[in-house]
Amino acid sequence: MSILSFLFLVLIAFITGSIGGSLAGRKKLGCLSSIVLGFIGALIGTFIARQLNLPLFPWIGFGSQPFPILWAVIGAALFVAFLNLISPHQK
Repeated sequence: MSILSFLFLVLIAFITGSIGGSLAGRKKLGCLSSIVLGFIGALIGTFIARQLNLPLFPWIGFGSQPFPILWAVIGAALFVAFLNLISPHQK
């Protein structure tokens, strides 16, 4: 994987993590946490899609690895919702 495709992958992870976090109620996420959330969301979303035998579209390919955009957003939103459930409420 070239450095340019890696940076593009990080950008897509940032966008999907930001959208997923916003959907689940986290408004103030930093850059690094959004990127990590995008990658975690892609793992969770891909796992859910494979368990339910659902297609992984739309996705962007990086070498031989696809990055499922829709499932990354869904997985990130589910992960943040889970974190919101187990974390104490702050006022």
